[in-house]
Amino acid sequence: MTKPRVVITHWVHDEVIDYLSSQCELIRNNNRESMPRKTLLKEIGTADAVMLFGKDLLDGEMIAAAHKLRIAATTTIRPKNVDMDACTKRGIWYTTVPDMRHTPAAELAVGLLISVTRMLPEGDRFIRSGKFNGWRADHYGTGLSGKTLGILGMGALGQSIARRLEGFDMKLLYADPSPLLKDREYALKLNRKSQDDLLASCDFVILSLPLLPETRGLINAKTIGKMKKGAYLVNMARGSVVEESAVVKALEGGGLAGYAADVFAMEDDIFSDHPESINPALVKNSLRTVFTPHIGSAVEDVRRNITLDAAQNILEAIAGQRPHGAVNQPEVSHGTASEPFF
Repeated sequence: MTKPRVVITHWVHDEVIDYLSSQCELIRNNNRESMPRKTLLKEIGTADAVMLFGKDLLDGEMIAAAHKLRIAATTTIRPKNVDMDACTKRGIWYTTVPDMRHTPAAELAVGLLISVTRMLPEGDRFIRSGKFNGWRADHYGTGLSGKTLGILGMGALGQSIARRLEGFDMKLLYADPSPLLKDREYALKLNRKSQDDLLASCDFVILSLPLLPETRGLINAKTIGKMKKGAYLVNMARGSVVEESAVVKALEGGGLAGYAADVFAMEDDIFSDHPESINPALVKNSLRTVFTPHIGSAVEDVRRNITLDAAQNILEAIAGQRPHGAVNQPEVSHGTASEPFF
């Protein structure tokens, strides 16, 4: 019997290829860029399964072309960029993966916080310039001990960040529409405040909230104006939660002492009016900013395990089982949702 065809739209680890290739014919994208839409539209026509990544869009046109598709296995933790209703009507499983990203993202948040407050990139550049001749009273930053830090958004990522900050001898505040249980607040040594109170009282603010219509542009000129003068801001949420132009002005005017981010508004192509690039003035301000290229979950074993989980969903679906990561219940209109391939 012909093996089921699986399209993998992005580079994955060899272990994932080995796991699938014994039972499936793989159509792979071996580079680090997303598979072009035109290519995916062609390949999905004869595919039994597809593994999707963050920038892939499985819309009505794509699903209409997927004549044999049994499963759209995403590597995201929540439904994203997929027409789930269309999948359900066509008898296609739609699956997500468990949240394995919050731990490495929380570790990076702490790294960015220390980097921007202690001027680590500037110190590194100074060493490499050849001008360092030994200790001198320069490159003074801001310590964490005894300060107040606030976390906007207390989901899995926010809680993971709080756990990792416990040993820094800081007062930890958080703001979230849904309060934690009291015993959870106690365990994490957190105090809940309103957003305005948190902004006004914190030396450092870390963003870890989802991008929703009500959170887009949440950090803007008005909200930055409510922050403690000279505070530091770290963005581990989504780029469009912050108005980057407002951050530029606050850095130039002294309202913010520093800004660190792993995410940028130019990435958020769910908005038709998203910027095409990072604000140039933000990039230019290298003394008060630290940036990383969206590497929050870029840890080898984490990324490997995410794609292995998606691969497991694929093998379960083509074996006629309900995939463990399913978020829909397909209508079996052409037999693909329940009948085993083998």
